[in-house]
Amino acid sequence: MLVVDALVGDKGLLAMMKVRQEYQALEQSLTDAKSANAQLREQARRLREDPDAIEEIARRELGLMKPGEKLFIVKDIGPADQKR
Repeated sequence: MLVVDALVGDKGLLAMMKVRQEYQALEQSLTDAKSANAQLREQARRLREDPDAIEEIARRELGLMKPGEKLFIVKDIGPADQKR
């Protein structure tokens, strides 16, 4: 009975293995969160200090252009259109 309790009891081997796996998963999640946080801090710093970063985001995400720039839209020609 003592051996069974040591394996499957509240503080047995299986419970300890499960807790260890949960700990490793939480540790990985924390590492991922710290990495994402560092990336966001760097992006915030660039937006505060670098006007080119603001322009890049305005162009990419908002589709903004500078006065005097021209927009050209080039349509892809598909295989069926090339035969004509």
